[in-house]
Amino acid sequence: MKSFITVKPNSCFPLQNLPYGVFKLKVGSEPAIGAAIGDYVLDLAVLEKKGFFEKTNLGDEKVFSRKTLNDFMSKGRKTWKQVRTILQMALSDENPILRDDEDLRKIALIPMEDVEMCLPVEIGDYTDFYSSKEHATNVGTMFRGKDNALMPNWLHLPVAYHGRASSVVISGTEIIRPKGQTKPADSNNPVFGPSKLFDFELEMGFFIGQGNSLGEPISADKAFEHIFGIVLVNDWSTRDIQTWEYQPLGPFLAKNFATSISPWIVTMEALEPFRVQGPKQEPEPMPYLQLKGNWAYDIKLEVSLRTEKQTEPFVISKSNFKYLYWNICQQLAHHTVNGCNLKTGDLLASGTISGPSRDSYGSMLELTWRGENPIKLPSGEERKFLNDGDALTIIGYCQGDGYRVGFGEVSGKILPAK
Repeated sequence: MKSFITVKPNSCFPLQNLPYGVFKLKVGSEPAIGAAIGDYVLDLAVLEKKGFFEKTNLGDEKVFSRKTLNDFMSKGRKTWKQVRTILQMALSDENPILRDDEDLRKIALIPMEDVEMCLPVEIGDYTDFYSSKEHATNVGTMFRGKDNALMPNWLHLPVAYHGRASSVVISGTEIIRPKGQTKPADSNNPVFGPSKLFDFELEMGFFIGQGNSLGEPISADKAFEHIFGIVLVNDWSTRDIQTWEYQPLGPFLAKNFATSISPWIVTMEALEPFRVQGPKQEPEPMPYLQLKGNWAYDIKLEVSLRTEKQTEPFVISKSNFKYLYWNICQQLAHHTVNGCNLKTGDLLASGTISGPSRDSYGSMLELTWRGENPIKLPSGEERKFLNDGDALTIIGYCQGDGYRVGFGEVSGKILPAK
């Protein structure tokens, strides 16, 4: 498939992708819903007013004239597929309707350099999983030793905790170093102050399209129908605050101060060619977690760090979404097996994604092994954890034959504590 719009070979946004997002003009504009194509944003409200979607299940309903994607997401997979087909046809190099209408192109296609991205979804709830076996093993080894690395429940269920949706922010938002209680190793009492062990967590997250009623679980083999799409996630973390506070109820202030997501939601239809087999699960999961087919995704992930002394970012980790032990359908099934009701716009994140080698670990905690092996940077600096002024960027993409389906990036710069 090719578009009449020029798309570079390494672009994240070819015709095969068409992710959804919410944007506004840098100079005077309300948030609007768009799809990414090459270096442009296609304004879907403009197409909606022109009647492009009237033959879909949407009819004359104006879901793209909203400020978030929630209404569209609630319509279900059949409608999502109908709209995607229409967009691919409209942008095809063989279709003259948009290609040859200069006036329509001028108002419908906006250069990305002229817009700023907004949160694409009104997020009701946020759940963070802990689904990478390599990550869980690494962290467990550090704190409990190799023989007790995984807790007894870990191989039987997708472990998770409920996060804070109000502090989920869009890529590019600056992150203020949080304060909290920590307990120095040489002290019997805690102290209060800025976190000294500030970290990133390489994650991905998926948004719920259609939810479920209270008391009605979603089975693993039906879970996919409820997943709208996937974004990059950086779930910022303060290891020293977490170490002191997390027992017996788990993360609190160490995680709820900020979670960054990428602005473009890549649909499951765009990711379909990149489904692969996930890790072998032993012991065999309980029946409600069992699935047929391949439900991992070959999404290449890369983390780079730029300090105030560096002119270029330096890659510190390369990982892959396919390493996750518990897949997204299993996560969703487990989340609802007790009757928990998920709603349109809820965000479920994967937890830190680490691979089998040190250069594929998804956090500073692992990359430096609790600070024992600092990362050496081209500038001559070293990092055990993240310093004020550091900028962290995560990118992700699937590589196809002559095209790539990308997620753009999620980035954030760390500012000093207030």
